[in-house]
Amino acid sequence: MEDANQTGMIHFHFRPFSKLPEVQMLIFVAFLVMYLVSLSGNFSISLIIWIQHSLHTPMYFFLANLAALEIFYSSAIAPLTLASILSPQRTVVSLPGCSVQMFFFIFLGSADCILLAIMAYDHFVAICHPLHYTLIMSWRLCIQLSLGSLVLGFTLAMQLTVLIFQLPFCRSKEISLFYCDVLPVMRLACADTRVHEVTLFVVSVTVLTIPFLLITLSYVFIVAAILKISSAEGRHKAFSTCSSHLTVVLLQYGCGSLIYLCPSSSYSPERGQVVSVVYTFITPVLNPLIYSMRNRELKEALKRTMKRFLLPQTQ
Repeated sequence: MEDANQTGMIHFHFRPFSKLPEVQMLIFVAFLVMYLVSLSGNFSISLIIWIQHSLHTPMYFFLANLAALEIFYSSAIAPLTLASILSPQRTVVSLPGCSVQMFFFIFLGSADCILLAIMAYDHFVAICHPLHYTLIMSWRLCIQLSLGSLVLGFTLAMQLTVLIFQLPFCRSKEISLFYCDVLPVMRLACADTRVHEVTLFVVSVTVLTIPFLLITLSYVFIVAAILKISSAEGRHKAFSTCSSHLTVVLLQYGCGSLIYLCPSSSYSPERGQVVSVVYTFITPVLNPLIYSMRNRELKEALKRTMKRFLLPQTQ
């Protein structure tokens, strides 16, 4: 690629996974399948919760929001990634295009993490204060919490994206990842990025560390309350309800922490590539599977919906 002196002429391209066309094609097929499965799975969860009135509760309201976020989150990354895998030489992204993708990645990913913390609070109220649950978790509060996660994610994403793309980029270069992530793009700037690294760390603590601590605190009280339940069936139901959420939390926060809470000097493009595949392609596939397999009400609602739309009506 030719050097560019003007910011508007700069283009980036993504590093291919392999130099072998056969391997690239296998990766393309695998990513395409995962993307389509994640879309169908998360859309199905949102649709089932919307159709089945028995699932019109705060817990499933937040789950539907999480599924919708996963759809948009995957769609912010997957199409351009698939295009770059299929045709790495022809797929380039402009500086404005890269900033748009980064904004939506940070925005939706941040809102996702914050929403997981809100869901933990919902579980805490349901298990620790069951008699006051409907009073505390009113629909007004649920909507406010859901909108709050979006507003906070939007604000953090806008500030960080604007700050990073004010950096000078001297020429067109290769991004050492398959999408416009913060650290790989920041490394392409021809200027001091220490202020930007500190800002990224603050945003990461806000999105990852603080919500995770709140989730941990919620589960300390939840486990204590579950152990006080006298019936084994009641304990099993409570643990089953929380285990799916906790599994998703560990996947989401674990992958995010490996990238954004480690010192930027220790960032490894190879490790970043592997971890990024997990939380951009694999996690959106696993989330609907985890929730549908571990949640009896959701499984029963899925069966009812399938019978309603797939089986012929008997006269």
